[in-house]
Amino acid sequence: MSTLPRKQAALLAALSLAALPVAACSSSGEKSAGSASQGGMTELTVFIPQGADQNLQTNAYTKLLSGKFKINFKFQTTTYDAAPAAEKRQISLASGDYPDLYLLVPWVDQFAQPELLKLSKQGVILPLNDLIAKYAPNIQKALETTPAYKTMATAPDGKIYGLPEWNDCFHCSYQAKLWLNTAWLKKLGLSMPKTTEEMRTVLRAFKTKDPNGNGKADEIPLTAATGDPLLTYFMNAFIYDPRGAGVAASTLALNNGKVQLQAAQAKWREGLRYIASLYKEGLIDPGAFTQNGDALKAKGDNADAVIVGAGTMLHPALMVTLDQKDGRDKDYDAVPPLTGPEGVGYTSYSSPSLPGATFVLTNKATEQDQIAAIKMLDYIFTDEGQVQGQFGQEGVGWKKPDSGDVALDKNLKPLYKVIPGKPGAAPTNASWGALTQYNSTRAFRDAQVQPTDTDKPEGYERRLFDATKLYEGKVPKDQIFPSWNLWLGTDVTAEAATLQTNIQNYVGQSNLEFVTGKKNIDSDQDWTAYLDGLNGLGLQRYLQIQQQAYDAQ
Repeated sequence: MSTLPRKQAALLAALSLAALPVAACSSSGEKSAGSASQGGMTELTVFIPQGADQNLQTNAYTKLLSGKFKINFKFQTTTYDAAPAAEKRQISLASGDYPDLYLLVPWVDQFAQPELLKLSKQGVILPLNDLIAKYAPNIQKALETTPAYKTMATAPDGKIYGLPEWNDCFHCSYQAKLWLNTAWLKKLGLSMPKTTEEMRTVLRAFKTKDPNGNGKADEIPLTAATGDPLLTYFMNAFIYDPRGAGVAASTLALNNGKVQLQAAQAKWREGLRYIASLYKEGLIDPGAFTQNGDALKAKGDNADAVIVGAGTMLHPALMVTLDQKDGRDKDYDAVPPLTGPEGVGYTSYSSPSLPGATFVLTNKATEQDQIAAIKMLDYIFTDEGQVQGQFGQEGVGWKKPDSGDVALDKNLKPLYKVIPGKPGAAPTNASWGALTQYNSTRAFRDAQVQPTDTDKPEGYERRLFDATKLYEGKVPKDQIFPSWNLWLGTDVTAEAATLQTNIQNYVGQSNLEFVTGKKNIDSDQDWTAYLDGLNGLGLQRYLQIQQQAYDAQ
């Protein structure tokens, strides 16, 4: 899950909201008639996404929180469909008819950083620093023990205007993986490729030597879908490409502390030259740059024969359905980062947590509301609160580990075990799911019990964990541009968003034109025209804005 493509949309949405007047802003503590606390219960109005199979009012986790913190919830629900969810939130703010609390899911919709700054100046949302210090020891501990989380949550003025989720998904952090059919390798007597030229040899063999044995030239050596990191995986053998996925994601990186666009560097051209040569030989599926995930899956699941040799994607289930009768889903293994002609072999890194905020208190919340809400979130930050929140009730969605159970990270003590039959998901209406992933650190996530047999669907998470170990440590830390930890000033937000969109789209489109031959990567004239196009879109100003934000941070 790469950060920038999703945040780009959220940022633009926030900018459109910023242009709207905020109406009927009540002062802190002012509430409409009938909404005051009654019978010792705090009435809390919450804007929140609700799943299609959920009823949050009767949800088991809602009842747990309600009883524990004496909260009478009044939900203003939206769906997990990103565009309508964002629109409904914007309308609620612009009309002035907004709730005490917004509780959101980052990959659906959340408050972007510029939006937090704008609304805080208007007095619409409240800083959380004092509440956390007085009533939320678990949140305070998380901020202190995870510096990156504190940086992400803290505005330049030192205030925390909302809290983002922290979901430290190990395998999600390294999105640019390549999964290769090792059964075909074995049949053809080949070894796992280590270099770009060894990979070319393997792909040629997949294309010409009938590895599926059906006597037809129907093999697809390498494929992907439009959102998958084909270019990124191979580019990292030439120059560090920080993109997780997507053809139009950011290629910003650091060079001795200076921000630069990797897609404007000479080594980027060398990477494109190599990928274009693979495409010209017919080693890359032409559909890799146009097909969606369903089309990719249809090729991976082709009923007549196995036809896919390799694919670039976060995990192989995006290409091949798990637990097939012929066992093909077990034949795809991760290929470590390839080494290029100059000895470079990087991989990309994407922060699995997104900047912004999903927990935001407004000035409609009374002091009692604020205290109840922050105490509730503080419970969600505990292991108990997370397990219950994500997987449901003990004995129904999860249970304590049995003797001999092994955690995902074998060095950790097992903490919880999802009940078989419901891997990775709680029973219907028993949990809040992704809404409670606020303190999902590596230690918490990797303490989940996982079968040691990675060929079984139940052991899939371990399969991904083990595969990602091949990529860990291959990121050039001194080149990482931490865009997720930077706060752009409200004075440059709109300008930066426009520049970013234009530059990223231009880079993405130009990459594909060079790879597919529409533009000639060997032509100095075409390459110079491409660089001129970048400068014409305001590249230097864009880099200046990003550099200033980085230096300030």
